[in-house]
Order: sequence, then structure tokens, then C-alpha cells
Amino acid sequence: MLPNLFCLVDAGADPSVLAELAATGVPGFQVRAKGLTDADLLGLTRAVVGAVRMHGATVVVNDRLDVAMAAGADGVHLGRDDLPVAAARRLAPALLVGATCRDRNQAEAAARDGADYAGFGPVFATSSKAGLPAPLGLEAVTAAAGVLPLVAIGGIEPATARAAREAGAHGVAVIGAIWRQPDPVVAAKELLEAVA
Repeated sequence: MLPNLFCLVDAGADPSVLAELAATGVPGFQVRAKGLTDADLLGLTRAVVGAVRMHGATVVVNDRLDVAMAAGADGVHLGRDDLPVAAARRLAPALLVGATCRDRNQAEAAARDGADYAGFGPVFATSSKAGLPAPLGLEAVTAAAGVLPLVAIGGIEPATARAAREAGAHGVAVIGAIWRQPDPVVAAKELLEAVA
């Protein structure tokens, strides 16, 4: 089942906090750690899987199908410049395959190629990732809804998570709404209520 909340994870994540988040009910974790060696990315992904799998959480890896498969993750999330969705689907038919999309046409193409969901955004302005295009807004979520399950990303916090769900998103992916909060577990509980 596709999670309605993905917590993005980088190299600085504490496995004990990941386990707490999963035990609290966070259903999905997305490993997004640019700049690591292949070995370090594999080690990080294995650590994430080890920390959250016992709680039934899903783990996907950004960009790297090979690492997802080697680490025993549940899926891969592919950006516009990564391995094509159709190739990933052929190589790993049982894994979740997500595709970054910015509009309905891209979501339709991803669906044709075999994607299970679309990472859609940035929906709102965000400071978590530099160089992003202008925010899409909720209207774009509504326009693209129904093609693939949409996972809204960008500027997500409890109120915007609720708004994205109401606009047609299946769920949300977050970084700062969990990791930049005084208590990540309390923040996760608020997000879980917002996307319920």
C-alpha cells in the first residue's frame, strides 16, 4: 500500500529516531542523500530499512534502483533525469516506482510507463531544496489528481498537508516539517492527523 506520509531521510538521520517515527505510525521513508558514495548510500539505506521495517513502514530510495534492490528497500523514486520509469518497472516489477511530476501530462506519461505514484511539486514554497521551480499551487494538484496517486512535496506542514489532501493528493512527503522541529515525533503525529 502506498504511504500517505513519506519522511525524507538524509545521511544525518538518527536510526533510533527513525524507529520512533515508524513506531508512531509514519508509514513511509524516502532516502534522499546526494553526494554519498555508493557504499555509503547502500549502508544508509540498509540502516533505514533496519530501523523501520519491523514497524511495517515502506522505504523508497531516490534516484537509485540498484541501491534500492541491494538494500531490500520497497521502491525507488525517479526524477526527470534518472533511469526511465519504464526501465525501472521492467527491472523491478515488484517494487514501488515513483516519478517526479509537475503537471497532469507528466503524470499521464509516468502512468503509461508503469509508475505507481507521482511525487508532485513543489506545491508550496520551500527552503529544503535549492534551485526548484516556482511552486505549483493547489490548483495544479487538483488538475493532476486521478491519473496516479499524487504525493505532494514542497512547503508541507500540517495545514498545507491537509490542504493538499483536500485538493486531491494521496499523501505528502516532508523534510523540515519533521526534522526541523523541536520534537520530530510530536511533529510526525501532527502530520499523521493532517493526512488521515
